[in-house]
Amino acid sequence: MPQSRPMPVLGAQCHELRIPDREQLWRIVYHIADNAIAILEVFSKKTRSTPSQVVEVCRKRLASFLKAAANREWP
Repeated sequence: MPQSRPMPVLGAQCHELRIPDREQLWRIVYHIADNAIAILEVFSKKTRSTPSQVVEVCRKRLASFLKAAANREWP
């Protein structure tokens, strides 16, 4: 069964959904907004810690999403 945990290192309302598969452990990093859920990254996790490049990509995507939301560039 999938489990989710907060990821405050990325920002408020960011979480990581953990999904076990037969051969891999999948992670979906997402942000919960007032009227949307933004998927920031999907990756296969091989170690206990989240890779730093994944954290950086998620931060950039979150910043882009929040900017678009502030400018009302999406419904």
